[in-house]
Amino acid sequence: MRVIRYMNGNQKQLAVVTEENQAVDLPYADFMALVATARSNNKTVFDIIKQSSLEGEGKAIDSLVLTTPIDAPEVWASGVTYKKSKEARNYEATQGKLDRETFYDKVYDAERPEIFFKSTAARTVGPNDPVYLRSDSNWQIPEPELGLVLDKEGNVLGYTVGNDMSCRDIEGENPLYLPQAKMWKNSCSIGPAILLKEAVRDPYELQIICRIFRNDEKVFEGSAHVNQLKRTLDELVQYLVRDNEVFDGTVLLTGTCVVPPNEFTLQDQDQIEIEIPGIGVLINPVKQSETAVQVN
Repeated sequence: MRVIRYMNGNQKQLAVVTEENQAVDLPYADFMALVATARSNNKTVFDIIKQSSLEGEGKAIDSLVLTTPIDAPEVWASGVTYKKSKEARNYEATQGKLDRETFYDKVYDAERPEIFFKSTAARTVGPNDPVYLRSDSNWQIPEPELGLVLDKEGNVLGYTVGNDMSCRDIEGENPLYLPQAKMWKNSCSIGPAILLKEAVRDPYELQIICRIFRNDEKVFEGSAHVNQLKRTLDELVQYLVRDNEVFDGTVLLTGTCVVPPNEFTLQDQDQIEIEIPGIGVLINPVKQSETAVQVN
């Protein structure tokens, strides 16, 4: 069971997607308001939605202007959680000389995972919104990831699709540049839906697919499964909430295992499609920053 949000005039409207791929309005503008109602009635979100979806009239999803399914107060992200990610980070840090160990090897094998702050609600964009290219980077890629929607206790409420845009040259130059390699205007996208936890038998069976189009031609496609994770999802959540205040509706991105070739970089007017079957396809056009400068 999936929850989406769309623009109804100037207001945001929450809706559930039925098995017939129709959107039925829910009496809420915010996902966490729905969660609060379920809590106060000692029911699950699944129960509340199931009842509502039987009462409303369906709309064609293609006719709706989707927005982020939740105003996540914070988005956090996990790094080097897949072997492919470790290999890519090592390539960046060594300029392709992979015959020596780096700190990324240590992160991959360490007890403590890498978790970093990625975005806020005001900085996070949704379906069909542009993601921006940072002006001082010449090597940028999307990072397709499974996102966990959490409550303030760290309980998983559902799953969404995330795009953790990344500057490979900035991160590879110096690991202390990670915030600048990861956070800038329109560098994080989530959506198009939240798949409720109760509707997922096993999240490790989920597949993540990334496609990149340039001039209407597909220039990259790759896929992976969440079961390729080095760590468990619970482990990542537990380190996020440890000695930390986590807010209702926080999203934790769990890392990427789909990385374009090392010679690839995004360009202005590319289009990124990230799909997790069962959740949906998150589509974002790529836009060059208007303040772009040439980096030598």
